[in-house]
Amino acid sequence: MSDSDPKKPELEIHSDEDWKSRVKAEDARLDAERNATTSDAKPPTEEKSPAESSPARGDSPAFDAAQLPPAEFTTLVSMFSTQAMVALGVIPSPVDGKGSQHLPLAKHFIDLLGVLDEKTRGNLSEMESSMLGQSLHELRMAYVELSRQGGR
Repeated sequence: MSDSDPKKPELEIHSDEDWKSRVKAEDARLDAERNATTSDAKPPTEEKSPAESSPARGDSPAFDAAQLPPAEFTTLVSMFSTQAMVALGVIPSPVDGKGSQHLPLAKHFIDLLGVLDEKTRGNLSEMESSMLGQSLHELRMAYVELSRQGGR
């Protein structure tokens, strides 16, 4: 097509204008829904802040802090251990549901647990110390075994 062809610019402009009009219509609809919900459902003093009521990213639901595990040492050990197990391929990835190995990443998480062990030695309860020691031992053994096998 040449630059003098009037159909191509019209199609682009029409498409762009169509997109703009759809966005404006969607914004107007959402504003109307928000206004109706706010005025009908609750008094203005009970409104949630934008951080509480709007999704953090995209279309994901609002963040619910009540679903978080307790902020404890054992939770930290569990988080690093779980990440190491995912990287070892022992448990499936929550992203794709497949178990794949990433041995350098697994080593990193195991090393982080080792740092926790070293830096907290003598300052943990018997249960915390036992949990950390057992997790480290099992993860290190799994890492060595999988390293010897050369991965799956």
